[in-house]
Amino acid sequence: MSDFVDSLHETFERLGRIRTRRMFGGHGVWHEDRMIALVANDTLYLKSDAESAPYFDALDLPPFTYVRQGQSMPMSYRQAPADLFEDRHEAALWGRRAYEAALRSGQPPKPKKTPAKKAAVKKKTSKAASR
Repeated sequence: MSDFVDSLHETFERLGRIRTRRMFGGHGVWHEDRMIALVANDTLYLKSDAESAPYFDALDLPPFTYVRQGQSMPMSYRQAPADLFEDRHEAALWGRRAYEAALRSGQPPKPKKTPAKKAAVKKKTSKAASR
């Protein structure tokens, strides 16, 4: 995990607990089982939607895009403002906006994976040992 991704836990400490994990050559950022951001090339992109877009537009923050079959495909994640990394209150505000956009997206939270229960194994006792 990159130092940048590790630093996001501190950046969003006022928002609450976040989880990060590798995905598609970058990292995903989750808060309360909702993906609120992604990291690509050490750049943070926050979940956005029509309701939160004006905040990003006001600061000229571009969307995350990837190339598919030679065409640039924008996603519903926008570059995070630089102030977010200097001010924990600002980080919490933008993190809440991203979380609310994730909630509005209607995407259900990913169920937590729980390890399978191990079957009980009876110990064999030898008759000779019990004599």
